[in-house]
Amino acid sequence: MACGSCGTTENGVPKGCKSNGNCGSGSCGSGSEKLAVFDWLSNMTLPSGQERFNIFEVRFKNGRKHFFKNVDNLPIIMGDIIAVEGSPGHDIGTVSLAGELVKVQMKKHKITEDHEEVKKIYRKASQRDIDVWQAARAKEAETQKKGREILGRLGLQMKLSDVEYQGDGNKATFYYTADARVDFRQLIRDLAGAFSIRVEMKQVGARQEAARLGGIGSCGRELCCSTWLTDFRKVSTSAARYQQLSLNPLKLAGQCGKLKCCLNYELDSYLDALKSFPKQDLVLNTEKGEAVFVKMDIFKKYLWYTYKTERFKWFRLTLDQVQEIIELNKNNEKSISLEEYESEIEIPETVSFEDAVGQDSLTRFDAPKTSKRRNNRNKRKKPVAVGAHESKGTPQRQQQNRKSNPNQKAKVASKPKVVAKPKAESKPNQPRTAGNAANKPRRNNKNRNNSKPKNGDNSQEK
Repeated sequence: MACGSCGTTENGVPKGCKSNGNCGSGSCGSGSEKLAVFDWLSNMTLPSGQERFNIFEVRFKNGRKHFFKNVDNLPIIMGDIIAVEGSPGHDIGTVSLAGELVKVQMKKHKITEDHEEVKKIYRKASQRDIDVWQAARAKEAETQKKGREILGRLGLQMKLSDVEYQGDGNKATFYYTADARVDFRQLIRDLAGAFSIRVEMKQVGARQEAARLGGIGSCGRELCCSTWLTDFRKVSTSAARYQQLSLNPLKLAGQCGKLKCCLNYELDSYLDALKSFPKQDLVLNTEKGEAVFVKMDIFKKYLWYTYKTERFKWFRLTLDQVQEIIELNKNNEKSISLEEYESEIEIPETVSFEDAVGQDSLTRFDAPKTSKRRNNRNKRKKPVAVGAHESKGTPQRQQQNRKSNPNQKAKVASKPKVVAKPKAESKPNQPRTAGNAANKPRRNNKNRNNSKPKNGDNSQEK
């Protein structure tokens, strides 16, 4: 046995961790093994006259584990690669657990020592056994790809999720998922003819499929079923209701499409906390009217109620206040209004995260954001020109101009008066001559009403 985390070994025992042949880091530093177990009873001395338990737990591909009996009393420790009895032939696996902890696992799975599932250990795997095993494992991806092509050609309503070769390379197990019963007799004949091996079909559920394939959950960690979870407990939507979670199937479902296993992890804590809470369908009688339940905060022990006639406003009460109202209602007495109860609550001052550990506050992102649309609108405004249009500037702009030129007189922001032409002298049909063009300069129609008349532009008015 070689340990990647300890570096060197001596007589099969790692020098670094001193764990007597058992890797303390798990997976021998490679990280490829799933559901690795640390045997914390390996150094325990047995009572005099008691023999060491001769059944070992052996791990195969994707965390599949079985129990095998050491009939020949071979010197086997955790991490050894051994050849075990197959069906038919032999299989290659890694010892994952030894000693007294195997008894606990067998009791958990309800397997006795004389059970038919407990097969024999043949020998420690030789180098030739390991080479054949690795060559068979290398063909699994190509076999799965061709198997899916055959499956599609037959048109069967099933999904081929994984392929596992036996250690001697003479047998392959095809794992599939299907919603209904499938007749795959023709599929077995086609697979056996294409790969020249014995074929075994095994149906698994959606959770078992996710455990075999692995993946990353919504929490950012590897799936529990593919790393440490060994059994699948039933998960129902009532677990989400007790924890006040939104019943959104997209958020409550895992990679397998079923409800997440982690919904059961904290369920017992929520059930213990909910024992002191009243029922949600209980109506509170107050002087102002009847109040009904809206929502609750279990661990802070807050409950929100609203009046039946005024459902637009919610009132926050503590658990003690609600229990006090319930006791008054049991004695046929009405309590004071919810407004008075809410005013009695002393909300503790929130301590900023910066005060605690000298870092930024946890609510630093909760501040309302300024509207970018308003800032962009201000940037698009054109600057007011100084000169003829100065009278149209804003009061702030005029104040800036007065500060820059204190001798300049302030101009009143009013529209310049345009002198109207007398109707008698206006000749709309008179042709434009060179003389008229010389005496009357052309003006821009856009700024005709906004510009002041100059001294040389009143020749017609005179």
